[in-house]
Amino acid sequence: MKRDFSKLIGRQFDLLVCGGGIYGAWTAYDAALRGLSVAIVEQGDWASATSSASSKLIHGGLRYLESYDFKLVRKALAERQMLLAMAPHRVWPLRFGVPVYSDSRIGTLRMKAGLTLYDFLAGSSSSNLSHRHFSRSEFADRFSFIDDNGLKGGFTYGDAQTDDARLVLELIAGAMAAGAVCVNYCRLSRAIEEGGRVCGATVQDQLNHASAKISARQIVNATGQWTTVSEQGRGWCRLDKGIHLVMPAVLAEEALLLTAKSDGRVFFMIPWYGLTLLGSTDADYRGDLDHVAVEPQEVSYLLAEANHYLKTAWTEKDVIGSYAGLRVMKRDDEALPSAVSRDWELKTADNGLHYSIGGKLTSAREDAACIVDAVCEQLGVETPCATRNRPFPWAPEQDYAAWLVNVSALASRLGIDRESAKWLIRRHGKRTWVVLQMVADDAGLAARITYSLPFIYADLLYCARTEMVIYLNDLLRRRMPLSILTKLDEDSLRRIAEAIAPAMGWDEAAINLEIQICLGR
Repeated sequence: MKRDFSKLIGRQFDLLVCGGGIYGAWTAYDAALRGLSVAIVEQGDWASATSSASSKLIHGGLRYLESYDFKLVRKALAERQMLLAMAPHRVWPLRFGVPVYSDSRIGTLRMKAGLTLYDFLAGSSSSNLSHRHFSRSEFADRFSFIDDNGLKGGFTYGDAQTDDARLVLELIAGAMAAGAVCVNYCRLSRAIEEGGRVCGATVQDQLNHASAKISARQIVNATGQWTTVSEQGRGWCRLDKGIHLVMPAVLAEEALLLTAKSDGRVFFMIPWYGLTLLGSTDADYRGDLDHVAVEPQEVSYLLAEANHYLKTAWTEKDVIGSYAGLRVMKRDDEALPSAVSRDWELKTADNGLHYSIGGKLTSAREDAACIVDAVCEQLGVETPCATRNRPFPWAPEQDYAAWLVNVSALASRLGIDRESAKWLIRRHGKRTWVVLQMVADDAGLAARITYSLPFIYADLLYCARTEMVIYLNDLLRRRMPLSILTKLDEDSLRRIAEAIAPAMGWDEAAINLEIQICLGR
């Protein structure tokens, strides 16, 4: 993946996609696979906003059954099953525990009914993810860290997990392989109209401030929260802020779905890279779109709600990292943020510019297919969706189970610890062989970057060399999320920056600048 702004200049594209999050990435990938000439630009890094600030889940949304949003749940569950099959390296099963207490808002019988309906909507192909009931003692043994006072029992049910930023990156790589021109750090300056219809745009390279005019027969705005910059966008969208905290490890291979005591909201405790992801919150947002921060009261809320369920309470000193993001939802001024539908819609302005509004990480592929269908209709192209049931760009071609055994065995022989190998495979899929070859050539690259986290130096170097990294923060927040999984001090940042400096072409001054930016100075 090589960034090349010059490829945007002097060409006419069938489609220009603005926004490099999950919706923009799926749209560009699908359109390129259908044979359209495609460009996608992103003003920051790929997945640098909402699409790297999610709960990292591919799920149907069990809680949406309470609002009778069966259509959304069925749609998301169908996508979950397809993604599990087409991208086993990128999307993997994750079971959730749901404790039932004597004072729980939803009791055993009602929870049983909801999970049965969830299984039914998922269909027979997901039988291995079906729910199970556990007695009080069984559930307490399974989740030994939770408070068992008043516990009556509990359930587990299946959904799936991913690394959201790497999901987007893989789709961008797939779009490039299919012929799309993909440029990060490239801002849309303005749309160009002719006869009242959009026919292109002016974009600016954020690295050297060069400008270019792009001719495009169709344009899709998939800029997420920045859609609300215009009055028209504000009329379509509602922004909802959510935060997550990274906490010490308490979970092994299963997550927890919990209900907040104070307001009845659902939140999660999820195992992620060996630690615990706690979130999320729901609150209307009207602040600065470019600086969405975690606030002290939000941290206090999540800790207080989690501590209702823990034998050993967490404090602010236990918080390892945090992040905040904005969900874009269809306009609804009546409902509470947590009750607003997460469904998606496509809006087309009078000038022909298409806008993607709302949606979910899980169902973005199908929604993007609808976007490309609309684009193709305008272009007179009849090629159908090319992403349904298509293996992911980095999915191994052979039987996944057999491939996994072979690649894991090789990683072990090369001295890579089991946990690091597991996450290396999930992060890179079939490209893992290339990373392992780097270790074969230099055994020192098998070492962990940070002792407590499953990332090795070979992974770090491979990302820096091949994944369109521009800044150190791109590498440490989205290519591998070290910056939110541990507290990196200046010495740690220098060690990492110096390791990748030859690949990035950085001198001492550039290294110092990157470190200061990461430290927020």
